[in-house]
Amino acid sequence: MTPMQQIELEAAAFRRLISHLKAHSDVQNMDLMLTADFCRNCLAKWYLASAQEKQIELNYDQARDIVYGMPYEEWKSVHQTQATPEQLAAYQSKLDAKKES
Repeated sequence: MTPMQQIELEAAAFRRLISHLKAHSDVQNMDLMLTADFCRNCLAKWYLASAQEKQIELNYDQARDIVYGMPYEEWKSVHQTQATPEQLAAYQSKLDAKKES
């Protein structure tokens, strides 16, 4: 595999991941954070960081629009539910464990 082929495959896999997340808007960011330790906002931050490394003009809102497929505030109002006390406790526990390590 050439380096260009690897880049093309990685880009295709990323596009498929974004498409999958858009199709599964019922999966909350909190669910992703608790099970996979990343969420849609993380993807947007990684996307933005990559753009900055390449000196491509992009801001965080634009990166989130790409990941969410719509403005973030719109996605939140349509798809996001309130985190449960159990989810918040589990997330805090996860953060505390990271601080200890």
